[in-house]
Amino acid sequence: MTLKQLEAFYWAASCANFAMAAERVHLSISSLSKRIVELEDSLGHPLFDRSGHRATLTDAGHRLLPQAAQLLESAAKIQASLSQKIGLSGRCVFGVGELSALTWLPEFVSASREQFPDLKLEPYVDIGAVLEERMDRGELDFAVIAGRSSRQNILSHPLTEARFVWVASSELVGNAQMMTSALLKRLPLITLPHGAGTTRILDDWLLGQGINSVERIVCNHWGAIAGLLLEGIGVGFLPEELARTLSKRSKLKVLQSRLLLAPLAYSYQWRRHDARPLIGLMRELVVQTASFSSVGQLFGPRESNNRRKK
Repeated sequence: MTLKQLEAFYWAASCANFAMAAERVHLSISSLSKRIVELEDSLGHPLFDRSGHRATLTDAGHRLLPQAAQLLESAAKIQASLSQKIGLSGRCVFGVGELSALTWLPEFVSASREQFPDLKLEPYVDIGAVLEERMDRGELDFAVIAGRSSRQNILSHPLTEARFVWVASSELVGNAQMMTSALLKRLPLITLPHGAGTTRILDDWLLGQGINSVERIVCNHWGAIAGLLLEGIGVGFLPEELARTLSKRSKLKVLQSRLLLAPLAYSYQWRRHDARPLIGLMRELVVQTASFSSVGQLFGPRESNNRRKK
């Protein structure tokens, strides 16, 4: 029994299929399967039942999985304690929401390429519920998602938070200065789809206002939501800095509210027992770069390259 065999078994047992597990350990599917068969031979027990459409863990496999995770975690700690500098290589597939992609993601990728030039980053952008599901299936190495995960197989490390304010076109709401239930009774609410992190803060606000149902126009893109709001299609909320920027440059109005929208906390999430150095090093970089303070610059006036060079 070797650590490489245990690693192949752990990922095969943790991922949705052998193909995905093979990607995680940078092997072909046949090489991964060979290591697992060698481990089964050395232990004298089948670890997977391969009789069905999809291989499933046997009783012996279920018993071995937590022990294999502990051994791999201990090996990673030993390596980290003795290595002066850990280099990363291969692929890193990770997930972020659109707000992260529009703000701190470029800085994170730049810092990662500088520190780990042999590591190939593959960011995937989607709403939090989709990212969490993909990570649970082993398709993502880590994800930055709003809130903490409730899944037993996923750990969360708190990072930063985003703040939001209510907005609407001045032409749509006239002299109104407050976001009220009366506005939502006559105007549609433009918002991200269910499954986005903002769903929780929106539901809490509606509950606090005693609002049970509203007409919704759902869109999965912050830029498109801002455009719909500028066009006067309905009311909604935007990241605070983006809203303030647009209110200075257009007829978009920031609406006050007696009940403020709660800030949305974000966390770095990864699979339990994944003790690879990649996870800890990427977490350190995300902690250093994750910030939503630059979102307003996306819609602000842009300088030409010549002016920036002066």
